[in-house]
Amino acid sequence: MPLDENQVNNIAQLAHIEINPEDISHYTRDISNILDMVKQLEQASTTDIEPLSNPLEQIQRLRADVVTESNQRDKLQENAPLTEKGLFLVPKVIE
Repeated sequence: MPLDENQVNNIAQLAHIEINPEDISHYTRDISNILDMVKQLEQASTTDIEPLSNPLEQIQRLRADVVTESNQRDKLQENAPLTEKGLFLVPKVIE
């Protein structure tokens, strides 16, 4: 899927990237090559392949889900300028 220089300029503008005019042809060629490679990958059959959670086929060791810390909310909120019902109150930043 070859791109033209106008499309590469448009992509750069959308990404807020400044590209030197003398480099446009290099980017056009490189991005087109990447898109061609992705097109080839899309043609590969994956019907008999099981998804992996880990490419190394290792088992993840899990620790027991046990509470190890005590509730220190009141102690931690002692220095807070504003709290209410166990929550920190902060200024509104979005209108």
